[in-house]
Amino acid sequence: MMDNLRAASNHVVLKIILALIILSFVLTGVGNYLIGGNGDYAAKVNGQEISRAQLENAFSNERSRQQQQLGEQFSQLAGNPAWMQQIRQQALSQLVDEALLTGYAKDLKLAISDDQIKQAIFSQPAFQTNGKFDNAKYLGLINQMGFSADQYAEALRKQLTTQQLIAAVTGTDFMLSGETDSLAALVSQERLVRQATINVAALAAKQSVTPEEIKNYYEQNKNSFMSPEQFRVSYIKLDAASMQEPVSEGEIQSWYDQHQGDYTQPQRSRYSIIQTKTEADAQAVLDALKKGGDFTALAKEKSVDPISARHGGDMGWLEPDTTPDELKNAGLKEKGQLSGVIKSSVGFLVARLDDVQPQQIKPLATVHDDIAAKVKQEKAVDAYYKLQQKVSDAASNDNESLVGAEQAAGVKAVETGWFSHDNPPAELNFKQVEQAIFNGGLVGENGAPGNNSDIITVDGDRAFVLRVSAHKPEAVKPLAEVTAQITDTLKMQKAQQQAKAQAEKLLADLKAGKDEAMKAANLSFGSQKTLTRNGQDAATQAAFTLSQPAKGKPSYGISEDGEGNVLLLALDEVRSGTLPDAQKKAMVQGVTQNNAQIAFEALLSNLRKEAKIKYGAAAQAQ
Repeated sequence: MMDNLRAASNHVVLKIILALIILSFVLTGVGNYLIGGNGDYAAKVNGQEISRAQLENAFSNERSRQQQQLGEQFSQLAGNPAWMQQIRQQALSQLVDEALLTGYAKDLKLAISDDQIKQAIFSQPAFQTNGKFDNAKYLGLINQMGFSADQYAEALRKQLTTQQLIAAVTGTDFMLSGETDSLAALVSQERLVRQATINVAALAAKQSVTPEEIKNYYEQNKNSFMSPEQFRVSYIKLDAASMQEPVSEGEIQSWYDQHQGDYTQPQRSRYSIIQTKTEADAQAVLDALKKGGDFTALAKEKSVDPISARHGGDMGWLEPDTTPDELKNAGLKEKGQLSGVIKSSVGFLVARLDDVQPQQIKPLATVHDDIAAKVKQEKAVDAYYKLQQKVSDAASNDNESLVGAEQAAGVKAVETGWFSHDNPPAELNFKQVEQAIFNGGLVGENGAPGNNSDIITVDGDRAFVLRVSAHKPEAVKPLAEVTAQITDTLKMQKAQQQAKAQAEKLLADLKAGKDEAMKAANLSFGSQKTLTRNGQDAATQAAFTLSQPAKGKPSYGISEDGEGNVLLLALDEVRSGTLPDAQKKAMVQGVTQNNAQIAFEALLSNLRKEAKIKYGAAAQAQ
């Protein structure tokens, strides 16, 4: 069954539709998965409550996903309440779908065994170290989320059951061998075609254009002849990386003394445990251990915690932050020391302290170069921010030039050449800098220079002060400047019209059996080409729209090539092609996956229609 689930997890429908995968389930906060409402709910699905906490958690996860996907654009969209409400509704709709699927799986009596739960936990990268299951990491993660092992296993069981349902629904579509062969033959079909080219460029050279035609085209298409807004900018750049200076050994030692915690590994302890359901069982285990019983053997035999039992009770190395309170409070100080019976949230425990690693501090010699680089960077950043403030003050005090800012910075301003919105200089290719230039705030009246910019900070401890030194507004280019361009355009248009008219006449003659018309037009068909459906050019697409030719009598059509020339097409033969087995398999997989997705969406649609869904006030919370 687990092999089937792993195979199903690669299905495109699961990747598109199934929102809860185990890794995101572990790392994005599942603490509210089993939590009920507090008198307020987002929705009720067939009586099953979706709590406000579940909705807020799902909304937060979806918001984080959108932020990672959209990057800087997310900040703009997030300012729109309607868009954020749409994200909330998507999260709620997903929770409703999950509830419907869970209920349907329960009705079908689908079930996941304890062994499948164990395997799912063991196989998750989030719980592994160097590719192997790490019990300490597993316990630490679920402990941070407020879960016991039993609670986490139950939540995981629900999720795997839903996966099992989806795999069952999406795995039923198939194609028969005859259907596959017919579709493969159609997809791989080949067409043998000859082409004759009417050269539009040659016809354009013979065209004439009047001044009136040029003027009319100019008046009707002025928006096509706009000269873009242009800028010339002077700027001063500050960069912390260029301000680094040597550091002394005393500074390195001082930094090390103040930050020893960064180079300290806290004390670590290694425990083994045996977990039982009852206090009597725990006492019996403890008695056996005191009589010389083997801890590892007893853990494998008696412990009800499947994870630690598999390792003979060993929980791995635990630091104070990841050590459960029950073990911290067990009073274990010496290696090999046994605890008494410990009551815990998961039952009863008997624990043993296996080993202790004392706190370790890395010596200065091993981190010397790293600290030197940090101190050097800190000093440079400090000097950079002081200089930034100094330059900012100077640019504000002398707002009609960058002379004062130059003196404060100790460098000369750099002036760019002319540029537009579409081609800003590479050295100013930062969103914040471009916004300051193009938003109009630095341009004076009638294109004259305006004020200096404020300090503009960008990534990597860099900053700019700008001044627009010259500006040209957007304007229509004069007719004289674009006359040659318009002339070429009009000649090409006339040539294309002539070529298409000639092609239509020749097509009619060819269909009427007047083959001599081609010779009269000084045209001839070229050598035969084999075209397949994979071709994306216009001629190939047109060839596959032509009717099948009769024996010895081609089918004819018209198309264009990539240079705008008009083509006459002669389709001589249609042949069935073949597909390699790998391509045929991929084709079948694509068709069946598409059908499976349709089936799954239909299932969800029917479940929604038949369900009783009631939305609460929490569903509209902002």
